[in-house]
Amino acid sequence: MAKNKQPDLMEKIVSLAKRRGFVYPSSEIYGGFANSYSYGPYGTQLKNNVKALWWKMFVTDREDIVGIDGPIILNPKVWDASGHTKNFNDALIDCKECKNRFRADHLIEEATGKDFEGQLDKINKSIKEENIICPTCGKGNFTEARYINTMFKTEMNGFTGDVYLRPETAGAIFVDYKQVMDSMRVKIPFGIAQIGKAFRNEIVTGNFIFRVREFEQMEIEYFIDPQAKWESLFEDWLKLQEKFAMSLGAKKSDLRRYEHPKEKLSHYSKKTVDIEYNFPFKFTELFGLAHRSDFDLSAHAKASGTDLAYLDPESGKRYIPHVIEPTFGLDRSILVALLSAYNEEKISDGTRIVMKFPDEIAPVKVAVFPLLKNKPKLVKKAREIFDNLKTEFVCEFDDNGNIGKRYRRQDEIGTPFCITVDFETLEDNSITIRDRDTMKQERLAISELSKYLNNRFKNS
Repeated sequence: MAKNKQPDLMEKIVSLAKRRGFVYPSSEIYGGFANSYSYGPYGTQLKNNVKALWWKMFVTDREDIVGIDGPIILNPKVWDASGHTKNFNDALIDCKECKNRFRADHLIEEATGKDFEGQLDKINKSIKEENIICPTCGKGNFTEARYINTMFKTEMNGFTGDVYLRPETAGAIFVDYKQVMDSMRVKIPFGIAQIGKAFRNEIVTGNFIFRVREFEQMEIEYFIDPQAKWESLFEDWLKLQEKFAMSLGAKKSDLRRYEHPKEKLSHYSKKTVDIEYNFPFKFTELFGLAHRSDFDLSAHAKASGTDLAYLDPESGKRYIPHVIEPTFGLDRSILVALLSAYNEEKISDGTRIVMKFPDEIAPVKVAVFPLLKNKPKLVKKAREIFDNLKTEFVCEFDDNGNIGKRYRRQDEIGTPFCITVDFETLEDNSITIRDRDTMKQERLAISELSKYLNNRFKNS
């Protein structure tokens, strides 16, 4: 097992994320708001790059997966049929002394290592027998644990009754399954993919963007013949999830699999495996993979009265497909990218912090500097190069401070290349290009820049 990373790494990531415009605490001018975060300019670009990488890997590069973009608010009958209205619950407990609220099973697991998720009687018994204490005030005076539904309620004009923000993106995929079948000429096995926001009104215990109430999922429902041999397909999906994690910068040694024991599986699941990552706080779930049998489509067919059976065009066989569900948390993926990229390196003038993002997800690909901002000819030439490059790459023009400070800033942003326009440039149309990871500098003709960068990014 890989050792936990340095314990203060999360603090460093949170500090850098705010300082360099990756992730800000939301509503900070009002004191913040309950584990809510905004993605800043570089964080937004990083997020878009991760989404684009995922979409390319799992949708556009494949012939067997199509994408949709379903609504956040669905007919409440969707959540009745799926079981969320009655069963999407967390066991919550309050400290009578300091009035803080906790998720009871997490409180027990942190203190004892025992996992009693979904077992309210064992939770209440363990709280008393194990002498669990409040991590905030150190007292052991708790209320009884009780279940609270974690879906966000809202209202809709013209509709009587409760309406919910979706707790997961899969609902839209299942209810639009028939329309995809009818319009896209897909044949089983095939998948439907979606990226979108989901909302869970749960207890959040910190760890930055690891667990938040408003988050984004990247999810696939992959429909298969119930008689098909699915074990090798399941293994293939696990490998693809691990491959995606490593494309974010994760090391293989920081990944492991956790298979849910049979007694902990949902009643409809044949197998569930988590891809766990070695976060600074502990090894815990990054992605999930589940064989959900035909539970979802059967439940929606029954509740809606709609025939959701698939007719095999070759055999003539009709059946409700089974589903393999790979799920990816986008916010956790961003956190993994930040953690994996962070490096501190001793150099001649101190320590540099450098974010070694894989080129494909780096928020800025190239930064262009004039050596001096008060020399119009240098600035003009640097602007010409910047204007030409920005049509191909995400670029940044930077003339603030001396060159050393600009390098440090771009290192912390994670920019793979910095280009400096100096007085020699005005004589021979060459520039200095500096590599982020090695800090190696070389002279290069301006006419060769586009080819040089395209080759680097193409082969990375």
